[in-house]
Amino acid sequence: MNKNNIKRKPEWLKVKLPTGKRYTSLRKLVSDYKLNTICTSGSCPNMGECWTEGTATFMILGNICTRSCGFCGVQTGRPHSVDWSEPDKIAKSIKLMELKHAVITSVDRDDLEDMGSIIWAETVQAIRRENPNTTLETLIPDFQGVHKILDRIIAVKPEIVSHNLETVRRLTREVRIQAKYDRSLSVLKYLKDAGLPRTKSGIMLGLGETQEEVLQSLQDLAANKVDIVTIGQYLQPTKKHLPVVEYVTPEQFNFYKKEALKMGFRHVESGALVRSSYRAHKHLE
Repeated sequence: MNKNNIKRKPEWLKVKLPTGKRYTSLRKLVSDYKLNTICTSGSCPNMGECWTEGTATFMILGNICTRSCGFCGVQTGRPHSVDWSEPDKIAKSIKLMELKHAVITSVDRDDLEDMGSIIWAETVQAIRRENPNTTLETLIPDFQGVHKILDRIIAVKPEIVSHNLETVRRLTREVRIQAKYDRSLSVLKYLKDAGLPRTKSGIMLGLGETQEEVLQSLQDLAANKVDIVTIGQYLQPTKKHLPVVEYVTPEQFNFYKKEALKMGFRHVESGALVRSSYRAHKHLE
């Protein structure tokens, strides 16, 4: 592919600015109450659509990660101490926003003995107390694959539990650095084997993977009983991060969706602007 084409984003990556009364009122609410949504901090292109449909994503356990993935714009370093009032803050934020469905994610906290899992469980419980009609997706780290830590998530039974594979096997060491491809697969299988109703994962394209590698990753996820998969375009957060090797076409995303559905996934979101929490409420159907 011509390097000039890579530098310039194609038309299919351009989005309209979000509008509408609900979006405007929620934007003001988030600003006035300083609510910590990853929708705003991550400048998600789907924010307007998701908020209008009553869905938002929150990040817990601070905004400093103990890992240094080559694709991620979250700051890396020594995290701050745990805010034990955070579960109640998130629960009240969801109530203020009158959300039908919430996605909770977090930085990696390898610095903590419980890797943040206690706050994770308490957050789910607090949300359910304050918002009994709100459904939940937990987009969790790998927790280093430790079963007794994963069991804390299993015990609170979120409607969807998600953990992203992010990329193909060959690129994992470069893209995710401290993560392991097979460990992520084993985490997803462990969650499903524990009886959780819906497991989910996501991969990014445009990092130099081949079509065969993408299909193999999808097959690996299907073999480990994953129900839902999201496939989106990687976009470089800053010049310090991994470059975009290719802008994948809408036709190619459609091809991957068809192939994934053939593999038996219950729900597939595949497109350039798809992110982990895109149309998250529809994944419950």
